[in-house]
Amino acid sequence: MKILEITDIRVKKILTDSTAESKMKAVVSVTFDDSFVVHDIKIIEGQDKLFTAMPSRKTQEGEFKDIAHPINREMRLKLEDAIIAEYKKVLALSTDRQ
Repeated sequence: MKILEITDIRVKKILTDSTAESKMKAVVSVTFDDSFVVHDIKIIEGQDKLFTAMPSRKTQEGEFKDIAHPINREMRLKLEDAIIAEYKKVLALSTDRQ
C-alpha cells in the first residue's frame, strides 16, 4: 500500500488570544503528492496534547461527520505528526518576530 506524501502544509490561522477560551489553535491545509489538497483541518488543544480534527459537516441528526480522513493508523499518525510539527514551527517563528 502506498502512503501519500505530504508535500505542503499551510497554517492558515493561528489563534493566540490568551483570553479566549477556544481550544482551536489553528486551521491548516495539507497538500498530498503535489496534486490533492484538504482544507480546514483544525488543530485542537486537548487535555494532554494537541491533536487534529479533520474537516466535517453537521448531519440532520446534529452529529458531525468527517468529510475527508485517513483510513489507516499509519497515515493518521503521519498526518497528525506533520501538521503539529508545522504548527509548532510557525508558532515559534511568530513568537520570535514579536
